[in-house]
Amino acid sequence: MTAKAWMRNGPGVILCAGIALAAFGLQLVEEHWTGRAWIEALVLAILLGTAVRTAWTPSQRFLPGIVFSGKMLLEIAVMLLGASISFQAVAQAGSGLILGIAVVVFAAIAASFGLCRLLGLPWRMGVLVACGNSICGNSAIAAVAPVIDAKSEDVASSIAFTAILGVIVVLSLPLLVPLLHLSETQYGVLAGLTVYAVPQVLAATMPVGMVSTQLGTLVKLVRVLMLGPVVILLSIFAGTRSGSTNLSFKRLVPWFIIGFLALAALRSAGAIPDMALKAVLPVATALTIVSMAALGLGVDLRVLGRVGGRVTLAVSLSLLVLLGISIGLIRLLGVA
Repeated sequence: MTAKAWMRNGPGVILCAGIALAAFGLQLVEEHWTGRAWIEALVLAILLGTAVRTAWTPSQRFLPGIVFSGKMLLEIAVMLLGASISFQAVAQAGSGLILGIAVVVFAAIAASFGLCRLLGLPWRMGVLVACGNSICGNSAIAAVAPVIDAKSEDVASSIAFTAILGVIVVLSLPLLVPLLHLSETQYGVLAGLTVYAVPQVLAATMPVGMVSTQLGTLVKLVRVLMLGPVVILLSIFAGTRSGSTNLSFKRLVPWFIIGFLALAALRSAGAIPDMALKAVLPVATALTIVSMAALGLGVDLRVLGRVGGRVTLAVSLSLLVLLGISIGLIRLLGVA
């Protein structure tokens, strides 16, 4: 960032970074007292940013940096996440399961989006909720948001409600093992298809068994990989909807998605060692938390109040649809 750009963006970036640090500190306190982060720093950053915005309206001096943090830093974070994807690990899942996961993701997106529109949610909010539920929760919402030019209110509310349900899923999903008479293998596939984040997959599967944990993580990895094709398709959809007649490759495939796929390819080729990955992922996480603080600072609580009930219902119904489709896939493939 040049000196001129820093003078313009610095105050807002510092404000967002301060909120992000506070959110991370609260997560550490939470882990110390409860043993785990029930509400992650990413969500806490949104809540803190919203609280700050409610109590105080940032002046014009802070706005450029808030916008920069909510867009550019978020896109950089999404790109860096590509370093965690290995195509070889995905291939080990087998073609039948990979195809099944892809079908589940796209079917769930279509069904969730349809539910959101039936409930009267704006199309951008519907896309965020559908992708968050169907792919990987907060990360998918964060990745899709800049592609469809989603509003801060839409991003913050969809992440907040998805995060709450994510905790509920982790706690309640193991109850399905005795209810549906699921084996460890079946439960691992189910957890990988329905739980939002990789750490949450571990939390949901470890009480059941190591087989569930390993398979659930692998299925989740394949599911996350679906984010690339989905974002590309959404780029085409957004360009067509806006009436653009010049849909260049650059417009259809955002630069950060190209970077995501490039880093995934490098990781798969062994060009990104584990030591480097340990440095890259914390940076991506930190940038994402800063960007979520920026999104929180752009939230108008009155807007959240108007859509809260509908968003909660949409996210809940979408999750039930995903659960039903996932159980159907397990039965169809004859997973033992």
